[in-house]
Amino acid sequence: MSDNQKLALVVGGSRGIGKACAVRLADSGFDICLTYRSNHAAAEEVKDLVEQQGRKCELMAFDIADREQSKELLEKRFEEEPPDVLVYNAGIARDNLFVWMTGEEWDAVIDTNLDGFYNVVHPLVFPMLRAKSGRIIVISSISGEVGQAGQVNYSASKAGLIGAAKSLAREIGKKKVFVNVVAPGIIETDMTTELPKDKILPLIPLNRFGKAEDVAAVVNFLAAEENMYIQGQVISVNGGMAT
Repeated sequence: MSDNQKLALVVGGSRGIGKACAVRLADSGFDICLTYRSNHAAAEEVKDLVEQQGRKCELMAFDIADREQSKELLEKRFEEEPPDVLVYNAGIARDNLFVWMTGEEWDAVIDTNLDGFYNVVHPLVFPMLRAKSGRIIVISSISGEVGQAGQVNYSASKAGLIGAAKSLAREIGKKKVFVNVVAPGIIETDMTTELPKDKILPLIPLNRFGKAEDVAAVVNFLAAEENMYIQGQVISVNGGMAT
């Protein structure tokens, strides 16, 4: 990296919203460090898209639910020079009615979505504080704001991210490290392909599902805007589905 080149770490950046964020940030001039779990082909595709824009793209494959592995890799890579922007986008869903929800379905979602936040963000906070700069952007969900039947585990994890981000923003704002949340509504990704559109669309005032690029545009604003006075806030991107 050159002295004036900025780096964005996009966690869960190989598909969907994470992919759109990586491409949009690259378009804004960021080099990208992209993490993913196992889909190497998808990650390579995003890398190609970033490099087509003249930016560098580094790939890191690991499971964010693995605390020791996450700590080891992230400390080794970023201890001396933290990323300018961290986009925490990783997440999985294991939907089921709570009365039938298994312990594995609960643990898998909490371990990845919520514990993953600690595993990824914690190793990077001190380097950001030392640098007295940085922007942490957490991708939550409308489910974390208003809840959703059949998603008690997912909603709990996404609501937990909002609380964690708001608290962290109060702790580290004085060191010029910004922490904010973007909460997407129904976005056209692999996770929403099976949803009944005919039943959901009437609930959305804009009468369409969101696109990953709609979310990436807000993430890009929080990452790239120089005049920043937004801290500890949740910005909803849901087409008016919830206000």
